[in-house]
Amino acid sequence: MDFQHKISVIVCTYNQETTIGRTLDSILSQKCSWPVEIIIGEDCSTDRTRQVCREYADRYPGQIRLIENLRNKGLCDNYFDCLLKAEGTYIAELAGDDEWCDPMKLEKELTILEQHPEVVLVHTDYQLRNESDGKIEPSPANPYPKDAIIKGSKLTPSILTQTRRPVIHLCTAMYRNESFRNVYSAHSDLFRSKNLVCEDLPFMAILSTQGDFAYIDEVTLTYSIGATLSHTCDETRQFHFVRSCTQLSYDLIQRLQLPMDRTFHRYFSYRVFAMMMHAFRTHDEALRLETRKCAARWNARLELRTLLIALLTSNNALWNAALFCRKQLLQLIRN
Repeated sequence: MDFQHKISVIVCTYNQETTIGRTLDSILSQKCSWPVEIIIGEDCSTDRTRQVCREYADRYPGQIRLIENLRNKGLCDNYFDCLLKAEGTYIAELAGDDEWCDPMKLEKELTILEQHPEVVLVHTDYQLRNESDGKIEPSPANPYPKDAIIKGSKLTPSILTQTRRPVIHLCTAMYRNESFRNVYSAHSDLFRSKNLVCEDLPFMAILSTQGDFAYIDEVTLTYSIGATLSHTCDETRQFHFVRSCTQLSYDLIQRLQLPMDRTFHRYFSYRVFAMMMHAFRTHDEALRLETRKCAARWNARLELRTLLIALLTSNNALWNAALFCRKQLLQLIRN
């Protein structure tokens, strides 16, 4: 496929009528020397998101392509369908509740990709917006080397074992369309799997094997946090989210034929502990048993703290006593 000398920006949106306008405004405000096309994948929202997108598409008919899905495809299918429609040499993406806060974001990344053909992806830092109160805060500390170009494969283990801050936030990034097509062609079965819990982790992990990654130590994205699955307080939902993400990492390690080194062993041990704690707090024996099965499947080395929780939950009386003590301790801390 011959890509056009322009940048394709992908926006996947669903039920974001209050935020999609600011997202699109932040893209339209970019000052870039290359033409920018905006591809919106509107996934059958039940609110006014589609109407807002239509208003923007009518105002910018030569720049915005609105894809109005006839049925709700779900995040992953909507995402990859939009990516496959991108005609630009380079691709950037922005979620329908986030916004770019630097009008030069695309131009800065374009410059690096044009000057360094070995770089397949460039990304930046970001900040957080709490949607409940509008407060802006810095993102968690970033361990990434400052102003660095690094071999992507050196980052693959870090991408696969991230637990708090993503190594690369894709909404800060720009990458080569050709590299995306190569990755998608080789792994479309994975990306189209109905069991895929998230679209960005496998894409970043596999893309990191295709060339170098570059980092700009500047904030270009305001990332909204709030009532998403990864921020919910529901212990059972958190358990299943952690399990699914961890299983995905395990499957990717096998697919990429990576050696199970100390970094991976530490990651799986930590995740098993996290799952055991969710099971403990929910007082759910089925979740406890599922944790032990996952530990065996992932060949996780159980930490002392995990073994202690396993012991406390092995007997219902002990489990009840431990939960009572935890409740009393939390009350003391709050008071």
